[in-house]
Amino acid sequence: MAPSAEIPLVGGAADGETVTVELDPNGRPPLTHHHVGAGGLTDSEIYELETTDGGDPPWQYEFRGPAV
Repeated sequence: MAPSAEIPLVGGAADGETVTVELDPNGRPPLTHHHVGAGGLTDSEIYELETTDGGDPPWQYEFRGPAV
């Protein structure tokens, strides 16, 4: 089983939620997260990985805009 991390979502409709993602062989999460909204794919949003200063975990996904 691959290691995983819970990473918070910041901004957008999913602000304050967390997602569990698998870490790659170097211990890093995916660079982006596509969050499906309450309305399905038409409400999907794109979040991009950002490093945090001294956070645990040391990353968060920042809202970048709608996926469609």
